[in-house]
Amino acid sequence: MSFSDDEVERYARHLVLAEIGGPGQQALRRSTVAVVGLGGVGGPAAQYLAAAGVGTLRLIDPDRVGLSNLQRQVLFATDDIDRAKVEVGRDRLRDLNPHARIQAVGEALETSNAAALLSGADVVIDGTDDFATRFAVNAACLKLGVPLVSGALGRWSGQVGVFTGRPCYRCLTLEAPPDAETCARVGVVGALAGVVGAMTALEAIKLIAGAGAPLTGRLLVYDGLNGTSRVASIAADPACPDCGLSASSE
Repeated sequence: MSFSDDEVERYARHLVLAEIGGPGQQALRRSTVAVVGLGGVGGPAAQYLAAAGVGTLRLIDPDRVGLSNLQRQVLFATDDIDRAKVEVGRDRLRDLNPHARIQAVGEALETSNAAALLSGADVVIDGTDDFATRFAVNAACLKLGVPLVSGALGRWSGQVGVFTGRPCYRCLTLEAPPDAETCARVGVVGALAGVVGAMTALEAIKLIAGAGAPLTGRLLVYDGLNGTSRVASIAADPACPDCGLSASSE
């Protein structure tokens, strides 16, 4: 599968990278990445993945663009208010890279349909802020054997982790916190969304191209207010309902 002259020029900065080169770029073009939640994290992730040459992007989000989204969700513009996020995203990403195939799925991902919506993906990015959705994505990724890149943010801090089996996301967050903080509740600085979204895209590119050391089984926590970051290892939880000993014996 050769590249056209347009693609050679478009991806020139990737093609000269030893860690990507021609084979890595071909892998990106063959890949399918599902982005769950086209908000502050998923929007910039999708933009960078489309620009990077990912062959198929599956955008999954039931929501419509709202005025309050525009402070941090730079995939959208004022004229897009009340339009379906996945339809706007599809149009923007096609404009960014006409070689990318964009699948717009305007459905809510739930436990009952998660495996069907994520089937065929090589990597899944979860940028949602709802724990029920996150748990459904995690369980489906385990079932399908698909790597999960998880990104979250709030106030001035964000986190990114990669899960490829055990430990899984549920090992990190066993149950939904009763006082879970959402951006709507506690606020978030807009530019942080771009930082975390770009980090999730970077991890997906590394996984697909086989480059470097992805954050597998690790969590990167970024403090934007103080300009610091740290990386912590995640231990597999034997009591995890998704990947623990009891789950594996069912």
